[in-house]
Amino acid sequence: MKQSLQLKVSQNLTLTPQLQQSIRLLQLSTLELQQEIQQALAENPLLELADEEAIEGERTLSLDSSNGELHEPQGDNFEAEPDPRKAPDPVSDQQAEQDNQSEDIVQRETIDSIQDNWEGDWRDNSGAGADGDEEKPGLQLAAPDSSLHQHLIDQLRMTQASERDKNLVLWLIDYLSDDGYLTVELEDLWETLQDEPDLEFEELSAALRLLQSFDPSGVGARNASECLMLQLAQRKDITSQASLYASCQAIIRDHLGLLAQRDFTKLKKALNIEEDALKLCHQIIRSLEPFPGARFRRIDDDHVVPDVIVKKLSGQWHVQLNPDVMPKIRINEMYASILRSHRGQSAQLSAHLQEARWLLKNVQQRFDTILRVSQSIVERQIGYFNHGEIAMQPLVLREIADLLGLHESTVSRVTTQKYMLTPYGLVELKYFFGSHVSTDSGGQASSTAIRALIKQLISAEDAKQPISDSQIADLLGQQGIVVARRTVAKYRESLKIPPVNMRKSL
Repeated sequence: MKQSLQLKVSQNLTLTPQLQQSIRLLQLSTLELQQEIQQALAENPLLELADEEAIEGERTLSLDSSNGELHEPQGDNFEAEPDPRKAPDPVSDQQAEQDNQSEDIVQRETIDSIQDNWEGDWRDNSGAGADGDEEKPGLQLAAPDSSLHQHLIDQLRMTQASERDKNLVLWLIDYLSDDGYLTVELEDLWETLQDEPDLEFEELSAALRLLQSFDPSGVGARNASECLMLQLAQRKDITSQASLYASCQAIIRDHLGLLAQRDFTKLKKALNIEEDALKLCHQIIRSLEPFPGARFRRIDDDHVVPDVIVKKLSGQWHVQLNPDVMPKIRINEMYASILRSHRGQSAQLSAHLQEARWLLKNVQQRFDTILRVSQSIVERQIGYFNHGEIAMQPLVLREIADLLGLHESTVSRVTTQKYMLTPYGLVELKYFFGSHVSTDSGGQASSTAIRALIKQLISAEDAKQPISDSQIADLLGQQGIVVARRTVAKYRESLKIPPVNMRKSL
């Protein structure tokens, strides 16, 4: 084979380190961004955290509270940098970045059914109103002061039981689940304690009865029926009515499955009682707690912090960045002074300086892009902010991308793991995008709005005769929204609304 030299001209698109960093920062969530900033602060001596009282002129990434826009004060005398009011698209501007690298550019079977009945009525109207301009504080769950085990041990110390009995109760407490149930059979525990001298099974049973007398009521039960029975036995207002108490006991002991399935016809036939008596028993059992240890569960401190906040001021909706998530970083003035006086003499510091400037610029661009996308979302979904999710309009990523001159993948990165605080709660930016269903008039209806309509229809239904998925589909069809029964079932399940037979009530 003859060897030869050939000259070939081709074009290649290569991502520069700055562009790679810009794309990476854009898709990071707030927590991930903070971790990235902390790593940069540890590796780059040119970067430092800004003081709370940073004087004007320091190079600090900050937020202009007057208009919600980002700005970066120029404190050093390096190259003058333009303030990018309109953030460029990292994807669509790849070629321009390649041509000029020096320029700065810019996410349990019965017990589960029972739990659904105790966790509150799903027929609530979630979300706060948006009529007023004032913010409404959201619900906050306080963490329990002590664990279930510690709560039981504290009560055990107050009893006059013998040390032997206390030790047995402590042994039982160690076998309780977080829900307050005894996770092993009493016979198995007794066999493991055969090394104890003269330990009788009745002693262990007595220790369990002592444990079951503690607060919360129902603790130490071995199954859901026993748990509810223990609570029912402590209701003096119920035990004083022999007939009512017997009926409740019979339901809990023998027909808990029928109650969970809301098969009231079979219940009335099995118990031979009137509908009013069954309704009263149903209300009593619903008032019991099938998971006595639930209120002692520790709440994970996995909070989501909003990236943007939407407020209504003077009748207009305003979008602003959350200043609490803005990284307060700047270039270290001491090292900057050294570089100003010894230009070109420290290549390592110069490289750190360039990396610091890239980071500041890319972080600034990230927040600027988030703000612009959020503003466009609010403009397109103004009906949602005025009337709630029932007024949500169909929206796809390309619409926002075309409006802002960004690439669709850029908008996707911006809306992933970025959150907006609205009058109706904290939602991910992707919440405003979704599929749509065609209407009779040739228009489109957002799937989110259809879910809201389904929830509204079910909330207004007669509990004695709840409407089926087919009936819901017909009602939506009367409003011009053509959806199949399977689609209604899918949307209903996504709202965690039980089927028609589980919604029936006396």
